[in-house]
Amino acid sequence: MTTLDSTMVLGGVHHVTAITSSAQHIYNFFTNILGLRLAKLTVNQDDYETYHLYFTDEEGNVGTDMTFFDFPGIDAGTHGANSIDRASFRVPTDASLIYWQERFQEAGVPHGKIRTRFGEETLRFEDFDGQHYQLISDSRNVGVPSGKPWQLSNVAKEHAITGLGPVIVRVANYDVLRTIVKEVFGFRETAHEGNAHLFEVTEGGNGGAVILVESQGETTAQQGYGTIHHMALRTKNSETLAYWIERIKEHGLPHSGLVDRFYFSSEYVRVAPGVLFEIATDTPGIGALEMAKAGRSKVDSYEEALITSGFWIDETKDEAGLALSLPPHLFPDDEATKAKTAAALRPLDTSDAQRDRRKDKLWTFDDVLTN
Repeated sequence: MTTLDSTMVLGGVHHVTAITSSAQHIYNFFTNILGLRLAKLTVNQDDYETYHLYFTDEEGNVGTDMTFFDFPGIDAGTHGANSIDRASFRVPTDASLIYWQERFQEAGVPHGKIRTRFGEETLRFEDFDGQHYQLISDSRNVGVPSGKPWQLSNVAKEHAITGLGPVIVRVANYDVLRTIVKEVFGFRETAHEGNAHLFEVTEGGNGGAVILVESQGETTAQQGYGTIHHMALRTKNSETLAYWIERIKEHGLPHSGLVDRFYFSSEYVRVAPGVLFEIATDTPGIGALEMAKAGRSKVDSYEEALITSGFWIDETKDEAGLALSLPPHLFPDDEATKAKTAAALRPLDTSDAQRDRRKDKLWTFDDVLTN
């Protein structure tokens, strides 16, 4: 097996995608309680009857987006071994966790106590589906930088969520996944506590980490709403992604090959039963860059597109989230197909996605579920 090219090292966590029972409720929860912006309202590109919602920081930065599918008719999932169990969100300081503990208490959001893991303060919480999350303090963090608070949120800016932190994976056969994470993906083990092992890549820190938990003997998780579908790791651009596709192929792991998601380009890799990793580009996807090169995008030039969030290529930052956006590379000027696709979706109102929430009172769990 070839040694990992040091110029091709992965850049940390790109995004995490989960499954929700309700696109409307998850929109309410993320914008009005967690304070993240809806950067893109679109469809699952492999299942057009399923919404795909992307929640990010102010700029739609890579490494800040938590995304959701709402598969029609899907059952509730269960947590356990062989799953991506929990996503983390970064907040600026330890004091931020106290702020959020009080916010969750007032809003009626299920949450635990502040505790220390691998030297960082964390606070676990859940949404209405029992989806697992945690907040993690950046007080002592060094490494992969985080993003920028959403400017229209009613969350205090000094305590706002700024990006994704370590993703927690539970596996029955830890030794196999440890080998893959280290030998194929280039992570290094930097700490362990009990049955939990911290792995970091590139600059490390909260934005460059995964935590693998040995879960032998646990009940196997079942995917459904309230569980995570996959997690993505960062690579710079289409050229570095091509390197990773060949590397994954060389190591014989089940994989997808190149997939153009428009907002980024990807490769999907099955690393363990029930555990799907993705490698996704920091730059916009092939279709988005082709649109920019042809002068049909919302940015002024191809060069600008290369340094712009993929979410702002087919609609501007100020338009984002207000209406359904269908990737042009999948729906090229086909208005009939677009209309048919939209008609098959459940009702979802995101018309206030750009509303200034800075003076809003805090939404409660009941507000989330009844609005």
